[in-house]
Amino acid sequence: MTERIIIFDTTLRDGEQSPGMSMNLEEKLLVAEGLDAMGVDVIEAGFAIASQGDFEAVYAIAGRIRNAVVCSLARAKTADIERAAEAIKPAQRGRIHTFMSTSDIHLKYQYRIDQTACLGMIRDSVTLARRFTDNVEWSAMDATRTEKDFLCKAVETAITAGATTVNIPDTVGYATPDDYGALIKYLRDKVPNIDKAIISTHCQNDLGLATANSLAAIRSGARQIECTINGIGERAGNTALEEVVMAIKTRADMYPYTTGVNTTHITRMSKLVQSITGAMVQVNKAIVGANAFAHESGIHQDGVLKHAGTYEIMSPESVGLTKSNLVLGKHSGRHAFRERLSELGIEIGDNAFEEAFHRFKDLADKKKDIYDEDIIALLDSESRREDAIQLESLHITCGTVGPQTAMLALRVDGEVRRATVEGNGPIDATFNAIAALVPHTAALKLYQVNAITAGTDAQAEVNVRLESPEGRIVNGTGSNIDTLVASALAYINALTKLQTLQSRETLLPKAG
Repeated sequence: MTERIIIFDTTLRDGEQSPGMSMNLEEKLLVAEGLDAMGVDVIEAGFAIASQGDFEAVYAIAGRIRNAVVCSLARAKTADIERAAEAIKPAQRGRIHTFMSTSDIHLKYQYRIDQTACLGMIRDSVTLARRFTDNVEWSAMDATRTEKDFLCKAVETAITAGATTVNIPDTVGYATPDDYGALIKYLRDKVPNIDKAIISTHCQNDLGLATANSLAAIRSGARQIECTINGIGERAGNTALEEVVMAIKTRADMYPYTTGVNTTHITRMSKLVQSITGAMVQVNKAIVGANAFAHESGIHQDGVLKHAGTYEIMSPESVGLTKSNLVLGKHSGRHAFRERLSELGIEIGDNAFEEAFHRFKDLADKKKDIYDEDIIALLDSESRREDAIQLESLHITCGTVGPQTAMLALRVDGEVRRATVEGNGPIDATFNAIAALVPHTAALKLYQVNAITAGTDAQAEVNVRLESPEGRIVNGTGSNIDTLVASALAYINALTKLQTLQSRETLLPKAG
C-alpha cells in the first residue's frame, strides 16, 4: 500500500506569529474550519501560553474541530505544558508539541546550559506532556545546525520519554535538500528507537528551499510535513502546503505517497488566508498565483488549446479553480447564491446567509457580473461588521482643482464621529481623516491596490500595512467597487488589528 504522509498545518501558529499576520478569534476559527474541511491531519492552533488570546483561540478551535488533531505549542517548561494541556482539553484528538533547542549556538548563548542539562529538560518536558495526552510531539529547535551525534541522543531521549512524533526543524532555513535528506537518513540509521516515532519536518524558507527540503526528507523516511497555507511564516516563511501536496500528487513517480488533503480546497484556502492576513501571494507563485494557470506565449496557447497537458502538469480544477465562474447577477435568488457558496466550500448560518445575500444584491445592483472572487471578498467584509471601528460614510472632493478633501464619518465603539480633512490627494485626505477621528502614531508602510476581477466595474482590493513606534506590524484589507471606499476599509481594518494587538498581553519568545 502507498504510504500516507501526515500534513501538519501551522498557519495558525508559525504563520500567524510572523509580523503583520495576526488574526482575531473569528478569523482563526474560519481558517481552522477550512483546514479541517480540506483534510489536514493536524492543526497547530497556537501557542497557548503566549497570551490569553492565543489560549482562547486554541481552546475554541479544539472545541470546534471534528476531524483533525488539534495541537498547541509549548516550551520545555511546566507552565507552558500545563497551559497547552488545558487549551486542547475540548479536542476530540489533541496533541502537545513541546520543543527544546539542541544546537551549540542556542545552548551557549540563548539557554546558557550544557548538553547534559538539555537532555534532562527534554526528558522532563516530554514526560510531563505524556501525563496529559498520549499524542506528544517533540522538536529539536535548530536541528540542522546541531552536532549529529548529540541530535541522535536528544531524539532518542524524547522517544524514550514518550514522544510519538519527533520533529527535525530547519529553524533558520540553513539546509539544502542533499544535507537535509542525509540528516533524516542518519537519524533513522543511528537512533535505536526511531521506529517508535514518526519523523517530522519543519522547514523555513530563508534560502527558498523549504519545499525541496521537505520532499527530500520524506524520501529519506520522514512521514510528517509541517507547512502553512501560501507558505506564510517567520522571516521568509515556511514550506507551502499547496506546493508539497501538489508535488506529491503530481509526481507519484518520485513521491509514491498519499495525503488526506482534498486539493480542490487549495485555491479557496489560499484566498481566505490572503484576505485575512493581507499578505498577497506573488502572481507567479506556484499553484495559487494568478498566473499559475495563465498562458500568454503564442506557442503555449497553441499547445494548451490542442491539449491542456502540453503545458499544464495539473489541471486548474484539481486545485479548486473553475473554468467558468461567471454565474450570478442581480436577478439571482437565494437558492442560486447558496448553491454557489456550497460550490466554493463556504458554509454559514441562516442569519449570516441572509446578511450576506442582501449585501450580494446590493453589489449586484452596482456591478453587472458577480465572480467567485467578488463573493469571497464580500463575505470577508461581512466578517468585520462587528469591529470596534466601522465606516459610516465617506465623501471625497478631488480632481485637478484642489484642495482634495475627505468628509468622513466613523462609528467608534458605538459613537459616530465626523471629520472633514484635506490631504495631498484623495487617499491622503481619507487616511488623515481616519487618523483625526481615531488618533494613533502608526506609520503607513504599504498601500497597494489590486482589481479582484476584470472590467471597469471590478471591485478594488486594497492592502494597507501599518507599523507602530514599538515595531508592531499589521496588514489590513478592504474591498469595494469604489477604490477610495476600499482604501478606507483597508486602513480601518489595519488600525483595528493594531489596537487589538496592542491590547493583548506581551507575547513570550517564539519558536521556529
